[in-house]
Amino acid sequence: MKMPFKIILANRLLKLTGALIKAFSFLFHFVFPKKRFTIPKQSDPLIKSKKSTKIPKIIWQTNYTNSVSFPVYCNYLCNRLISPDFEYRYVSTEDRLEFIKEHAPKEISEAYEKLTDGAAQADLWRMITLNYHGGIYMDIDAHAVWPISKMINEDDEEVFLLNKEHYTNYFIASTKNNRFLEKTIEIIISNIQNKNIGRGVYDLTGPAVFNDAIGEEQVNHRYYKITCIQGSFTNEHFQYIDKPRGKWTHAKKEDLLKD
Repeated sequence: MKMPFKIILANRLLKLTGALIKAFSFLFHFVFPKKRFTIPKQSDPLIKSKKSTKIPKIIWQTNYTNSVSFPVYCNYLCNRLISPDFEYRYVSTEDRLEFIKEHAPKEISEAYEKLTDGAAQADLWRMITLNYHGGIYMDIDAHAVWPISKMINEDDEEVFLLNKEHYTNYFIASTKNNRFLEKTIEIIISNIQNKNIGRGVYDLTGPAVFNDAIGEEQVNHRYYKITCIQGSFTNEHFQYIDKPRGKWTHAKKEDLLKD
């Protein structure tokens, strides 16, 4: 795959900037251990959009709290500045459940409430939200490497992210009522109801399910290095600074579902 030089350069510069911010943040939070920064629940576009697209110009993110460490806040600012023509929406743990109860069938909300891990809940919520509203979902530690409006065409109905091995769910751009998202939701609900946990969150609600839903079909996609990457500005320590061992990789399989 041919890599546009200017986007790869932007990728490298953002990684370098992020590495410097991470290094500074160890000192910052050593001196100010209780200092946190607030990510707003909603922010209007910073500039008027010059391009109309089928995919709504909304960036969706979620986390266990919007009171975050300095590098996580810098990651948020990066996404706001690199795509200033997008609205931004942060959704809390409590608001995720409220949204699903209001807009999803009872079967789905009941399955969601059986999930005990925040990342697994976020996996299902992002699919439901994008399928209902449309827009772009990014993990809280992920950031675009180029303006999103320049990576999404006017008639695109989805832009999925391909890494070295498969499609990933830390960045998903879609119109509402997308059949791949609907299929993903169906599989996740089936996994929960039948306790098909597999290796854990990854198989229960995560990328494995998303790839099963896509199967062998051809979908509109971009390679992750020229679209969206993770971990440039932050890491597990800073992301879970107030919730040690809160990352999904620490969750035990047997504890992922309520009885």
